[in-house]
Amino acid sequence: MKNKTGIAKTEITRVTGRVASPLNDYLVVEEPLEIRLGFSKNGARHQKPISVTMRTPGHDEELALGFLFTEGIIKSNEQISAFSRPTVRWKEARENVLLVELHDDVVVDLGRLERNFYTSSSCGVCGKASIEAVRVQGQWEHHEPLPLLQADVLHTLPSALAQEQSIFDCTGGLHGAALFDANGQLLLSREDVGRHNALDKLIGIAMQQNLLPLNNKIVLVSGRAGFELVQKSALAGVAVLAAVGAPTSLSVALADEAGMTLVGFLRNGQFNVYTYPERIMLH
Repeated sequence: MKNKTGIAKTEITRVTGRVASPLNDYLVVEEPLEIRLGFSKNGARHQKPISVTMRTPGHDEELALGFLFTEGIIKSNEQISAFSRPTVRWKEARENVLLVELHDDVVVDLGRLERNFYTSSSCGVCGKASIEAVRVQGQWEHHEPLPLLQADVLHTLPSALAQEQSIFDCTGGLHGAALFDANGQLLLSREDVGRHNALDKLIGIAMQQNLLPLNNKIVLVSGRAGFELVQKSALAGVAVLAAVGAPTSLSVALADEAGMTLVGFLRNGQFNVYTYPERIMLH
């Protein structure tokens, strides 16, 4: 049965050698979230579903806010007038639909919405027709001051994020994203079954706290540094993105284009720097 923490309890059979034992186990909750947009056009209010993403319930408003921003649909938190749970046919599905109302004066690019975004818990780029649809235009530039980071600080970040991943400790099934200052102080963290959702939630709460652009901060993600995570980070003004896992060729190219320092394989006392290594100080 699901509880409010994003954890579900289940009965399993544990097999050790040739011995089978019944046990209780815990799973991370994965459910769809439909994001609907409310906006004005020609003097009337309209609603349009724009995304379905498989996510861990919780912090849905942050998730929607970060998603809308990193997809270029909104430019700031102030463009949103309200969040609500609209009436749907099935009462039990109401918690999985979120309506984001924009102010009347916000102009919506309907052409962008017609792409019918679809994201899944494993790949936020799935369902987009081409790389051009993923490359959201704008906000690639970073603003001064940019951080100079001690290598020793980077080494401390994975353990700090791990301490914040309470659901991961129970289930082993979540991705994490965290925001640090240049001294390695943990500022914010979020976790989700989808790596892109975890980062959207992190960017969303950073927007709510008026922290953007994140040009003097470090973002750490618990998995690999794929293209979409670099894209989302660049749009939020992140100057240093670190990942416990590997980057891809496209994510390295995008980080280089965006002026972002990209760090990968940050674990076990070592890491690789793929772009702009001059920001990392060894002594």
